[in-house]
Formats: sequence, C-alpha cells, structure tokens
Amino acid sequence: MKAVYIEAHGGTEVLTYGDQPEPEVQAGEIKIRVKATALNRLDLYTRDGGRGLEREFPPALILGGDCAGEVVECADGVSTLKVGDRVVVNPRLSCMQCAPCLAGQDDLCRRSRFLGSAINGSYAELISIPAANAHKLADSVSFEQAAAAPTTYLPVWNMLVRRLQLKSWQTVLVLSASAGVGTAAIQVAKDVIGARVIATTSSAEKAAKATDLGADVVINYTDEDIRERVREITGGAGVDCVVDHVGADFFGPAFASLRSGGRYGICGATTGLRTELHLGLLFSQQKEIYGAFMGNKEDMREIVELLNKGVVKPVVDRTFPLAEAAAAHQYMDETSFFGKLILTQ
Repeated sequence: MKAVYIEAHGGTEVLTYGDQPEPEVQAGEIKIRVKATALNRLDLYTRDGGRGLEREFPPALILGGDCAGEVVECADGVSTLKVGDRVVVNPRLSCMQCAPCLAGQDDLCRRSRFLGSAINGSYAELISIPAANAHKLADSVSFEQAAAAPTTYLPVWNMLVRRLQLKSWQTVLVLSASAGVGTAAIQVAKDVIGARVIATTSSAEKAAKATDLGADVVINYTDEDIRERVREITGGAGVDCVVDHVGADFFGPAFASLRSGGRYGICGATTGLRTELHLGLLFSQQKEIYGAFMGNKEDMREIVELLNKGVVKPVVDRTFPLAEAAAAHQYMDETSFFGKLILTQ
C-alpha cells in the first residue's frame, strides 16, 4: 500500500511517499481504507524527534493519528461494525485492562499508545485499529470533517464539559481561535453549552472567521492587551474559564484574566513548555488548573453523536493529497491557516 513514512528524524525532507506492507488485523480489530487524515502538531514533533519523541530506526514509522474512512475487513470478535461502514477513528489506543481503563477513565490509561507516534498511523491507504476506537459516521458528515474532529474536540470536551464544567451563563476565554482546538472550543462553548465566548487571534481576517464561528468578542493580541481587554469586556470581573492549547507565551495574561475561583484548562504548549506561576494568586484567589490530554471513549462517543447531528462542524482550512504531505507540514509551520489541514486520497 502507499503511505507516508519516516526512516529518520528531521525536517520535511525525511517524509517519504512510497510502499509499505499492508497492516494485518488481529482479533477485535478492523481494517479501514483511509479517506482523510488530519495533520496535528504531534506529527511534526514526531517527525522532528523533539519533545521526548525521539525513536530508533528501523523500522520505518508511518505518521498520522486522526482519520476517517470505510471499513474493509472485520476480524473475529467484532460485532458493532461491518464492512462498508463509514467511520472516524479515535487515535489514542488504551489497553482496557488497567485500573483507570476498568474504571471508565481510559484517558488515564497507563499503557496507552498514539497512532502515528508509538505505532504506525494513518498517513496510509489502510490502517488496522481496535474496533472500540472506531465510531460510525452519518452519510451527511464528510470524511474530511470527521478526520478534523478527534484531536481537536476530545481535549476541548474533556476540559469544558467534564473538568471545567462551563455553564451557559458563564464566560470562557479561548486562546488562539484559528487553530483546530480553538475552533472546536468556540463551537462547543457556544453551540453545545451556550456560554459567552471571548477569543484571541492574530489578524482581522482570523477575527472575522472566529466571529462567524460564534465568538462574541475577539481580541487581536498583536495590538491589544489580552488581560486589559478581558477586564474591560467583563466589567473587571474576569472570565470563568480559559481554554489554553498554546502554552508559555500566553499563560501569564490568560491566567491573570481568570476571576477568583476561575478554572484554567490546558491541553497543549505549542509556544513553549515552561512558564511562571504565581502560587500566591493560585491559592488566595482559589483558581483551579486542569491538564487535559485528549479524552476518554465516552467523550468521543458524545462528540460523534453531535457531529452526526450537525451540532458541531469541524473547520477545514485546506486539503492536500497524501503524496504532498511534506507541503502540508510546511504549510502548518507557517501558522497562517484557520482550522485543520487534511490529507486526502
């Protein structure tokens, strides 16, 4: 089968489009013909070998996590899916045997693996996964939209719905509205929960798109101070919740924008992994900080149900053929996009 894989760490030059063995299916697994694959920052970090993702070669590694496609084979023990089903994939595989998994907290699985990082992923014509990680898609949902959903909506659902427990009468600050997580957070906060949304971005064009998605107010951080604007917008009170997926560069002003008793959720650190935290303000103002890495299987089931009903609509900026994965990686590095980048075949 055709796939995009790496045999060494490096820049886009290490991405190879060529032939790789077709995956086999084990008991309880399905094989999917991949129709669309979403790019994630994890793909770039895995390719580079940074952030603790360095690995030994050989064997080659096929990149890619989020994907959607059609079931072409079902192994023994699969009863919930059949050949021909349209599905979207949860790219985080859990063992379903450890204590957290057995308690329904599979997002805390001690032996979890991520497609395209720990094991071969979805930059390929075919992929085999546990049937428990595939969810049926309605015919109304495109493969491109479905592929854009898992790694953006799972951490957002984990944070806003389960941990931060944002309410319809509250206000949330969404950092970097143009990224996949940012667009997902605006939709979940506004269209699912019904909260007031303040978003940040870097240009008037992106601000207009964030407004169209449902943001009530958009702060252009290139010429506005986030903390001061939030104070102005909220009458000095601050926001109830923050959704942060960018990390160091914005943590200070975002944390300062929280009201006393506010909740801060973080699921990424694209601008840096280290920052300063004023511990006195943390406890004296009784603020809460939550880390989220993806979500659990029930989160994914609920997200797909809303996806199938058209309540949430993942934003796709641009699609590339699988063979042009290197160009897609370069485009992601430019950070000029709004929404998700997708590889199709």
